Amino acid sequence: MTTETRELFVKGMTCAACARRVERAVKEIEGLRDVEVELSTGRVRFQLNGGTPTSEIVQAIERAGYTVQPGAAS
Repeated sequence: MTTETRELFVKGMTCAACARRVERAVKEIEGLRDVEVELSTGRVRFQLNGGTPTSEIVQAIERAGYTVQPGAAS
């Protein structure tokens, strides 16, 4: 199984509680590991195991109340 690192940039995080909320939302997705949320830059970095689609991660972040910046996936 391949592992790849990806980043998303999230708008709307204003405090440490926001960053924790995003981190919890992303960590609930099966197949992800090593989730890091950086409040100051709005960056969420994670490793994927297998074929978890990025759209699933974006949806989890949006359900938590935040917006992923368009074109900000890598």
